[in-house]
Amino acid sequence: MIMLGSPYIYYMMYQYDEDFGKLFKIHADFDVQMDNTRENARKLAAFISTTVKKENLKEFTRAAVARVVEYTARLSGSRTKFTARFSQIVDILCEADSWAAMEGTDIIDATHVQKAIAEKRKRANKFEERIQEMFKEGTYLINTDGAIVGQVNGLAVLSAGEYTFGKPSRITANTYLGREGVVNIERETRMSGATHSKGVLILSGYLGHKYAQSTPLSLTGSLTFEQLYDGVDGDSASSAELYAILSSLSDLPLRQDLAVTGSVNQKGEIQPIGGVNEKIEGWFEVCKIQGITGRQGVIIPRQNVKDLQLHEEVVNTVREGKFHIYAVASVNEGIELLTGVAAGEAD
Repeated sequence: MIMLGSPYIYYMMYQYDEDFGKLFKIHADFDVQMDNTRENARKLAAFISTTVKKENLKEFTRAAVARVVEYTARLSGSRTKFTARFSQIVDILCEADSWAAMEGTDIIDATHVQKAIAEKRKRANKFEERIQEMFKEGTYLINTDGAIVGQVNGLAVLSAGEYTFGKPSRITANTYLGREGVVNIERETRMSGATHSKGVLILSGYLGHKYAQSTPLSLTGSLTFEQLYDGVDGDSASSAELYAILSSLSDLPLRQDLAVTGSVNQKGEIQPIGGVNEKIEGWFEVCKIQGITGRQGVIIPRQNVKDLQLHEEVVNTVREGKFHIYAVASVNEGIELLTGVAAGEAD
């Protein structure tokens, strides 16, 4: 007997049914990703060829096959991996065939594959379009130019079913004399998830280690995501929150043409995050709405460089030098980019 199911159901049955492990002795856990190697790329091309014959689709050009393979890397979330969710690949192949048929061509080129990918996104991005409209109308307050003390643009990822997209948010910090430490307004109002609350507590550890070796910190700081009404979780904004606090303490303004993502540990090292492509593209769209100045860009963790699989428009704008992606490994590198002032060392 063979049983197929999700990992969640398997582990639940294994834990609660003592006979389950006796009846099903062999467990095969299939991965949803595979390494991005030349051999696996050839296997993907062979899978595309087999699907074309099986589904009686039009022939794909080499460029079209390459675009599909590139898309599988995007689905995996990393340039070093391909997705193994083959049903999603088949959907794109069939839709590309339909677009080629509408154009009356007998061969599917890369443009048809790109059209299928773009239309699939367009069918699912209703909420993203509504949010972009709110940025355009000024309902969501955001700055993509200038410099402001205690304010930074953070990046988050939202999900609507199978579709995920990036949304920038304004993060602000105020600091003043006191002994309460860093006050997380989201946590105080029970809108902060456990991971986000942990990230804010890590900031207190970093500040104490950095600045309170000889005397106690007499500090109270309030930290919040502005115009956020449905809660926040994850620690990917912890570096942005730290920059806002440091800016408020030093009275040094932060660049508003840069958006920030990345978690931070107590030693000031920037750690990788998820959804880096969606976050960059979400910020890029807001910059387009308010006008590309040539100075705008994002600060990401250095470890996420290998995950970049950005839309062609973003890549071309970066290539033209009108949009910038900075990869940093420490808080010092990030604060120097945002303030234009050297971080320095204690002496």
